[in-house]
Amino acid sequence: MLCPECHGRGVISESQGLFALSQPCPRCRGNGTVIEEPCPNCRGTGRERRTKRYTVKIPAGVKDGSRIRLRGKGEAGWGGAEAGDLFVVTRVAPSEVYTRRGDDLVVEVPVTYPEAALGAQVQVPTPDGPVTVKVKPGTEDGTLLRVKGKGAPKLKGSGRGNVLARVKLTVPKKLSKKERELIEELQKAGG
Repeated sequence: MLCPECHGRGVISESQGLFALSQPCPRCRGNGTVIEEPCPNCRGTGRERRTKRYTVKIPAGVKDGSRIRLRGKGEAGWGGAEAGDLFVVTRVAPSEVYTRRGDDLVVEVPVTYPEAALGAQVQVPTPDGPVTVKVKPGTEDGTLLRVKGKGAPKLKGSGRGNVLARVKLTVPKKLSKKERELIEELQKAGG
């Protein structure tokens, strides 16, 4: 029903000599209407708080902290206005194998000194299964070997990133007598 205080205008005016000050009506709070018998659930606000569950499709390649917008699934609007939007913020669990760099996945690949010095074929783990990659002779610790198209899916667009295999030179903790002799010979030869 119309507010008896402001007669439906939503504002009241107070005369202050030459000036008239308008302010929201204290009875209807600027709505222009009052609810005589409010509902016990919403107490006349027209809004009720409820928890709902939604199934959200998470696109492939989503990154940690990405926001997914669900139109009209947020809080109800005031006075019959349409509902707002709900934003879902993704939290991607860290991988035990990979670290992410954009659409690329970085993985450490252990390589022995002889393999790095002489060259070798090593297995690199990818999400699609292991791939054999060639290590060139003289490869240094920290060198990145690229496996094209085996990384994370690109969020906007087609294709996938790469897997970057970082060479991690491994040094044995214990040497056999023969290994020690060979390394000492190598050292004497200037290597």
